[in-house]
Amino acid sequence: MSDKQALAGHAALFPREGERLRTEDWLTRALADLEGRIADHPVTPGVDRATLGQALAGFDFAEPRPLGDVLSWTIAQLERGLVQITHPRYFGLFNPAPTFPAQCADRIAAAFNPQLATWTTSPMAVEIEGHVIRAVARRAGLPPDAGGHFTTGGAEANFTALICALTAACPDFAEHGARGLPGQPVFYISNEAHHAWIKIAHQTGIGRAAVRLVPTDGQGRMDVSALEAAIATDRAEGHLPVMVVATAGTTGAGMIDPVGEAAAVARRFGMWFHVDAAWGGAVIVSDRHRALLAGIEHADSLTIDAHKWLATTMGCGMFLTRRPAVLSDAFRVTTGYMPSNVAALDPYVTTVQWSRRFLGLRLFLSLAAAGWDGYAVHVEHAIGLTALLRDGLHERGWHIANRSPLAVLCVEPPAGSVDPATIVRRVLASGAAWISVTLFEGRPTIRACVTHGRTTPEDVARLIAALEAARTD
Repeated sequence: MSDKQALAGHAALFPREGERLRTEDWLTRALADLEGRIADHPVTPGVDRATLGQALAGFDFAEPRPLGDVLSWTIAQLERGLVQITHPRYFGLFNPAPTFPAQCADRIAAAFNPQLATWTTSPMAVEIEGHVIRAVARRAGLPPDAGGHFTTGGAEANFTALICALTAACPDFAEHGARGLPGQPVFYISNEAHHAWIKIAHQTGIGRAAVRLVPTDGQGRMDVSALEAAIATDRAEGHLPVMVVATAGTTGAGMIDPVGEAAAVARRFGMWFHVDAAWGGAVIVSDRHRALLAGIEHADSLTIDAHKWLATTMGCGMFLTRRPAVLSDAFRVTTGYMPSNVAALDPYVTTVQWSRRFLGLRLFLSLAAAGWDGYAVHVEHAIGLTALLRDGLHERGWHIANRSPLAVLCVEPPAGSVDPATIVRRVLASGAAWISVTLFEGRPTIRACVTHGRTTPEDVARLIAALEAARTD
């Protein structure tokens, strides 16, 4: 590369104002155009790995290319090279089309690029995040002095919960780790809980064998009697039960564990009680449906992912706790190169992360623009469309496998149909919609979840038609 090319490449990193504005205006229009036509595309990607490799092979980064050309190429590739989760007929996992305020937040955060490790460097950003955390905690029924922080997602939030539970169970854990515990620590989740907990047990150093999978009641909810029996057995064998986890909205079927009963068991045995409400926790915005999570107010900690049902952009989880002092005990650290070290203010001494992106702006702008009632409409819309899908399939002879009051439906086809995996494969191949296969109580079922704020009854009708067309040879 010549010196002239090198200088041109460097200039592309920090362009002059006029060129930058032209590029930003073009990008805004290009993305708006994309949103307008995404519903006309297949939901599933139309490329294979070899094709992707060929598309990338020309980028050896030896010479600079015009940014406009690269942006145009990237949008075109992503438009046909992804499962389109912003498509109104994406009935998939808990990844919705993001709110417009959240998208604006990403642009603002990228422009300022604050480092949220300390209050001293980013006081306004840290205060905004703290304000939102306290507001969500109050909405969930936690006390006024509850605290917490934004996380990269539910796995980090749940990891934080286990660290807090171990710290609360044994003050020596923070200093000496598992060696400071008086016995083998164990914690309890249901068979239907997210399996990130297995990885979390490994991460904390207590080992995967510390996870106790509690049987469910035949409808995907934790069997509280089995929970009590498991705790009693572990205590009799000299183990150290540290935490009970209730799931509010299981990944596979959207089921809600008996939160209040699980909380009572945890209290009786002196254990930390955590509610993994990464998806289902969003129903706290709805006065009509928030009673579904009765008992959540008794939790020592909660996980709620804003990037799931609250529809912010990806990577925006929350950890909430009624015992913020435990966070300080768990993550305290002192160093001379940070501008401050105040547990009540500085996120780096109360969280897993050190360097921190301004994640909370996404939910702050969305809540400020919509209010709780606006978000309630969003949640209730999804629940209503799921009921419409359930009723439509039931009328056509499909078996409803789960009884979730939320926005996840698991179904089995009528007798004489091909198997669920074949049906799903055919629907995906058609590009008409995106659904998945999941095991519910040991049986393969077809899973559909309403995730998009602009999904309509017509989209539901098209999914029903696609399922009906796919179930017979």
